[in-house]
Amino acid sequence: MVNKIKKIMLITPPYHSGVVESAGVWLNVGFVSIAGSLRAAGFEPIYYDAMSLWHGYDKIARTIEHERPDVVATTAFTAEIVDALRVLKLAKRVAPEAVTVIGNVHPTFMYGEVLTENDYVDFVVRGEGEHTMVELMQCLDQGGDTAKVKGLAFRNDFGITVTPTRQFISDLDTLPMAWDLVDWPIYTYKTMEGSTLAVVSSSRGCSSQCSFCSQQLFWQRQWRGKSPEAVVSELEMLREKFGVDVVMISDETPTLERERWERILDLKIKRGLDTKILMETRVDDIIRDEDIMEKYARAGVDHIYVGVESPSQTTLDIFKKDIKAEMSKRALDLINAQDMVSETSFVLGMPDETPEHMKETVEIAKHYNPDLAFFLAIAPWPYSDIYSQLEPYVATKDYSRYNLVEPVVKPENMTLDEVMKGLGQASMDFYMHKLETLSSMSSRKSEFMVKVVKLISEDSYLKEHMSGDMPERVKNALRAAGVS
Repeated sequence: MVNKIKKIMLITPPYHSGVVESAGVWLNVGFVSIAGSLRAAGFEPIYYDAMSLWHGYDKIARTIEHERPDVVATTAFTAEIVDALRVLKLAKRVAPEAVTVIGNVHPTFMYGEVLTENDYVDFVVRGEGEHTMVELMQCLDQGGDTAKVKGLAFRNDFGITVTPTRQFISDLDTLPMAWDLVDWPIYTYKTMEGSTLAVVSSSRGCSSQCSFCSQQLFWQRQWRGKSPEAVVSELEMLREKFGVDVVMISDETPTLERERWERILDLKIKRGLDTKILMETRVDDIIRDEDIMEKYARAGVDHIYVGVESPSQTTLDIFKKDIKAEMSKRALDLINAQDMVSETSFVLGMPDETPEHMKETVEIAKHYNPDLAFFLAIAPWPYSDIYSQLEPYVATKDYSRYNLVEPVVKPENMTLDEVMKGLGQASMDFYMHKLETLSSMSSRKSEFMVKVVKLISEDSYLKEHMSGDMPERVKNALRAAGVS
């Protein structure tokens, strides 16, 4: 019997941790790309961003019932796998004939667990999804043998079938994007009133080997970049057609190839495209680009995140960051010198963590002087290189808590509750310090900082920590921002 496949719902799971959503509403660029490839192949994709719409499961169920899709697909990094699986379970209940598919980092590596424990999951897409999804849909539509589709895992009568790994897409410029399916009015960057925010991908992959990270594993330490012309043309199109005035580049290392990255900056400047750019990159790339940091700023790079992770060289070596501790402050200084927003993070809660070390890290963070610093709990992804080292200290297998906010690794000399309180206190101390030093900042940065602290104190996972006794001058700054 031939299965007719036409309508495919791509649903983001309604997972929220109070982290990124406090800064803006972010679209899923992976689904926009997959939808583009599906549509180019003759299918009818629906991009349903239940996460950004803050839809609950009742609303998701009603939407599935209304659309009556042939396929329901979702996506999951580790912390959202519980919600993603719940979406597929719901889909099987309200649309029993629909094929269910899940992809992204967690299912790619944990497909055995996903398929064994959840009989409502039909297929796992392993790795990059555009070509695999198209071929899977074509195979199902024509009644073919799914074992011949590369990049899959699924159950059969003999257990679990894992098809050969698919090679990465070599030319990213060829991927069609379904930008017209995006519900643009809901996507905004909260520190820019009235903004329209896009998430774009200029490259894929990561050649680093950080032991705690999923990306270098997912991309097999390979990297590919779109052409500079394609990147800037896409930014122009998004501005002209959809009013996008700020973009977040989703890449781990958009600056990996200096010549390509500088060409992107030059083209953006030459074309007079004033779209703001939010991005992340590596500390060593910023130091490498010291001589063109002014060009970053002229090209509209507004906000740069670099992963410091730890001021301790020993910890950096455990994390395989491949940088020297003293490089981190240098990179942040270079970003700050151009009046761009600087952001970093510090990973805490390792097995040897102590309250004293957490306090020392906050003081070093103040010295490094990023505009934004986030103190995160180590999250031991079960497929990461560092997992075997941390497994004896893992206190829970509840993946929904693997969100960098809730500690799941119990240090030898601290309780989980003590770690949680220490993380909150670290944030409180850091941001109170930033507010106390507003007078030393440029007018742009001081205005930005007050907006950020307002967002953090009213609408983030740090809300409960950003209260209590504050210095009077800090209270005055918050009052001036309208924060009670």
